[in-house]
Amino acid sequence: MAKGLRELRSRIRSLKKTQQITHTMELISASRLRHAQERALLAKPYAQELRRTIAGIMRGLETRPDYQELVSRQPLLVQRPVERTAYLLITSDRGLAGAYNANLFRFLLRTLEERHGGDRSRFVLIAVGRKGRDFFRRRGFPVVKEVTGLSDFPRYEDVQEIAKGAVQAFAEGVYDELVLVYNAFHSALVQRPTAVTLLPLGKGLFQSQEDASEAVSEGEAEYEFEPSPDAVLQVLLPRYAEALIFSAVLEAKAGEHASRMAAMRSATDNAKEIIRTTTIRMNRARQAAITQEISEVMAGAEALKG
Repeated sequence: MAKGLRELRSRIRSLKKTQQITHTMELISASRLRHAQERALLAKPYAQELRRTIAGIMRGLETRPDYQELVSRQPLLVQRPVERTAYLLITSDRGLAGAYNANLFRFLLRTLEERHGGDRSRFVLIAVGRKGRDFFRRRGFPVVKEVTGLSDFPRYEDVQEIAKGAVQAFAEGVYDELVLVYNAFHSALVQRPTAVTLLPLGKGLFQSQEDASEAVSEGEAEYEFEPSPDAVLQVLLPRYAEALIFSAVLEAKAGEHASRMAAMRSATDNAKEIIRTTTIRMNRARQAAITQEISEVMAGAEALKG
């Protein structure tokens, strides 16, 4: 009985230490989440302003007789028959984030099966994050590029190389479509696996009614191009695509912190409940031990009387 009580006390001490650790991790994740959300929100206006600028340029070019030819010379706008697709997968480097990565893996596996069947020659994977790289590489999927070890608050320079490489490979025809796969951040409680076709950039993206109305109301500027419209768009279009990739990375990081915060809160609550039930078991065992000792003393006293 004494041995059983010692084991229960030891388990309670261990659970309390675990509870302290998970609660601390929850608080850290909550703090990082607030900062990550702010950075994700601050990154969006840059991409939006780039899109509006490109939209204004393209509206200004629509009256030119060589408009269609000019657009066809922009590789990021050209729609090609899709023979090979690149999936840029954004996951975490670390675990302890609940189902954050597992849900995304299931989503991408289902997407690959639906779109390509078993033909792995029709797609490649570009992995941002160690968890995604390791999961798909172990299963023999073609992971052609990777970036790992991103900080909790990535800078543009941290993802610039892989973003530029992905955009350049599309422009050179290495693949015909670039799809972003990541956990879209909706709230601290909701992160949904999402697949967004990034390239080719749809021309409709730069022809929204909202932009046109805004341009009319504000009085759109007339552009003079140096050295040429081609050269200007060849700079702005890749930069816009790279900005969207960076924005997705920041959003995914916010989702990672939110998922880890929720997982640690759940672990803390579970530890608290196990401590409660284990304490009840220990108290019952101690009461039983005391009752047994009293019974033995009383039995001994009765024996002495006899």
